Amino acid sequence: MPAVLSRLAAILVAACLLFTAQVVTTPQRAAAADAPGYLMTHFIGEGATGQQMYFSYSADGLNWTDLNGGGMTLRSTVGTRGVRDPALVRSPDGSKYWIIATDLCIDCGQSWDDSMNNGSRNLVVWESTDLVTWSQPRLLNVAGAIPDGRNAWAPEAIWNPATNDYVLYWATNATVNGVLKHRIYYARTTDFRTMTTPQLYIDRPGTQNIIDTQIVEMPTGVGNFRYVRASGDGQITLEGSNSILGTWTNLGNLSGIGLTGSQVEGPMWMKFRDRNEWTLYLDQYAAGKGYMPVTTTNPSAPGTYQLPTSGTYSLGGTKKRHGSILNLTAAEDARVQARWANTPAKRLQSFNFQDRYVRHANFDVRIDQNVTNADAQFRPRPGLAGSGTVSFESVNFPGHYLRHDGADFQLVYNDGTAQFAADATFRQVAGLADSSWSSFQSYNHPDRYIRHYAFQLKLETITTATGRSDATFRLTS
Repeated sequence: MPAVLSRLAAILVAACLLFTAQVVTTPQRAAAADAPGYLMTHFIGEGATGQQMYFSYSADGLNWTDLNGGGMTLRSTVGTRGVRDPALVRSPDGSKYWIIATDLCIDCGQSWDDSMNNGSRNLVVWESTDLVTWSQPRLLNVAGAIPDGRNAWAPEAIWNPATNDYVLYWATNATVNGVLKHRIYYARTTDFRTMTTPQLYIDRPGTQNIIDTQIVEMPTGVGNFRYVRASGDGQITLEGSNSILGTWTNLGNLSGIGLTGSQVEGPMWMKFRDRNEWTLYLDQYAAGKGYMPVTTTNPSAPGTYQLPTSGTYSLGGTKKRHGSILNLTAAEDARVQARWANTPAKRLQSFNFQDRYVRHANFDVRIDQNVTNADAQFRPRPGLAGSGTVSFESVNFPGHYLRHDGADFQLVYNDGTAQFAADATFRQVAGLADSSWSSFQSYNHPDRYIRHYAFQLKLETITTATGRSDATFRLTS
């Protein structure tokens, strides 16, 4: 979220907020030292597609590659239908993952004034057991119980061994003692479904807002504190504590290296896997440049932070906005890179109606004329079931695949079941009407093929010349 200086008038606050609504995510405990890479989850900008979930990968923590060809990896279909500021959370035993994000969609039906004064009180939550197959998004109401709570921004979560649960914290604009501003609240949870009553966590003096904050856990022997947090509160303020819910000590800020809250926001921690060095990524919102890394060997000592040298880092093709970084294990790394490989988007062109392409419309599937938008774009993925097969994943609704249900086709979210995998898997064979084209044979009903009938996509047995033409397609860019 934008850094907001305490002396600015309300109109200037709103203007600053137009830059971004960002919330930082807390990396969980570092993975094994031999973990091969890092996963960043983030959003990329405004609008209905920019405010979705995107993944990026780095082998060294400084040079990043966009996963999934730079396309979104998860899309919110709940609440405002937009998400920002994701936190990627791993359970202590590595058996479960969550993404929690701000339910916010600027420039797609919601203004900054709306979002500050009558915004969503919910967070958006996804859940996974493997980092690659995710649940449908759901809403978690975190600010509804806060008196005069007007929104819920910038979620973060960290495992607290002292209470054996997660501390979930976020910013809410609310009136306390006659002062309306953003403060940080927290609640405890074990499953991101139910939680304790929200409590005030961080409050700055006077009218000073605080919107972004993220906590990182320190290894033994580094600094004087077990935890360090960085916050956007007019500065990038550093604080230390030996207890997540205990007393925090102000350690200073980054103004000494020329970075203040008027320039940067969205602090995001990353621990290098092979050495005791950290990067605090900061979003250069004022210049519209996205993240830059600031490195340190002691996060609790402001004087040790160093600005990056030109050419020592790269952020890939998309702008990286307020997000979260996870140190991957070898198994996680392999799964993530395989699932989100850069598979080019394709269209499925009809053989006998060559101006028509397969597309989804309200999750129904048909062939329509001259469709060039993302509704007609699919990534041909390795089949969800069986070797040498193919499944078709939607570009603008990632995680949704072409699936047959009886004779009908729909665009459906992958629920991870064997039945879904079989229904959404096909064998690409020589075209039934022209061998230079393709036909697609059902994996679990091999006597049936994808065809169109009355421009609707169907799964049927093919016995006539018309049927053979209807069941022939070409994959094209």
